[in-house]
Amino acid sequence: MPPKLAEIVEEFASAPRDVVLEMLLEFADSVPPLPAALADRAGMEQVPECQTVFFLRAEVAPDRTVTTWFDCPPEAPTTRAFAGILAEGLAGASADEVLAVPDDLYQRMGLAEAISPLRVRGGTAILARLKRQVREQIA
Repeated sequence: MPPKLAEIVEEFASAPRDVVLEMLLEFADSVPPLPAALADRAGMEQVPECQTVFFLRAEVAPDRTVTTWFDCPPEAPTTRAFAGILAEGLAGASADEVLAVPDDLYQRMGLAEAISPLRVRGGTAILARLKRQVREQIA
């Protein structure tokens, strides 16, 4: 797992439950805006498992560094938080590091005790689709 993502996981796992939702909101506010080339979501994949409209795209550079983009409305702070966590935690990560992220990432963070199982399932689907895009590009 990329070091920055491991640090985020540890921060959430060790935080008191009443602080976890506040931490999620901070990550919801940290989702970078889409570049102009993706403004119409062309080339992005929708994640239908999410309760809200959510799109993502992963791009693997020749040096195997992964760049991620996420699009989710501001009115969906929990789902945006998943995007913010992945955007920050995977920034500069290699394809191998992205693929090594555990599928139960959000459970390891302790989010299953703080948010609904449906939301955790949506976050897990986001990670799964992101990893699939990376696998497809390095194959």
